Amino acid sequence: MQIKGKVVLVTGANRGLGRQFVKSLLKAGASKVYAAARDPKRVDIAGAEAVRLDVTNAADIAEAAATYTDVQVIVNNAGVTTRSLISDPASTQGIRDVLEINTFGPILLTQAFAPVLKKNGGGAVINVLSVLSWVSLPAGGAYHISKAAAWAATNALREELREQGTLVVAAHPAYIDTDMTAQVTGPKSTPEHVVNEVLAAVEKNQEEVLVDDTGREVKRSLSSDAPIYLTGIPR
Repeated sequence: MQIKGKVVLVTGANRGLGRQFVKSLLKAGASKVYAAARDPKRVDIAGAEAVRLDVTNAADIAEAAATYTDVQVIVNNAGVTTRSLISDPASTQGIRDVLEINTFGPILLTQAFAPVLKKNGGGAVINVLSVLSWVSLPAGGAYHISKAAAWAATNALREELREQGTLVVAAHPAYIDTDMTAQVTGPKSTPEHVVNEVLAAVEKNQEEVLVDDTGREVKRSLSSDAPIYLTGIPR
């Protein structure tokens, strides 16, 4: 499907990858981009329409679906991370909080907008997942759980929405050079590179996007005798 001329809603659009999605979508010719954030005053991208949307708030989601009835593409980008040991009972609430945003957020938003997308010809849902859908890092178990569950949900939604003509895309980047990975010293992709790869995949009707060598290596390992979720990422 073509990005040019489409109406797109991007969550978590006030910074990082979400901000880059908005800028790149406008550059690619999207006719309108709704830049959604909990605080729309933090969205300052020329040409975008700032939208108040908390993906953990059912009322916000319902209002958005009822208001922005011209949307043709959803970018489920909003996400958080935390560092804790899931074996520690004290981490339980933190795990729930991460799941609310990273897993239930995309599910609930897709549920609300699926009829809108159908009415507008099918469109697309782009879920920003992670290479950590398939492997965990030390003290990163909550994020891994949330992205693994979001990957499973993405696969299920793809099958459910295929009949109405909705393309469901899973993007699995490794580290991206944003605030979230400021303390990481390893290789990082630029937000612009990640978004360009994702939008190129959408244009080709491609349902899964691996944007870097790390993602490709991890994905290849899943069908090997030593999958990376058993051996761990080399350090």
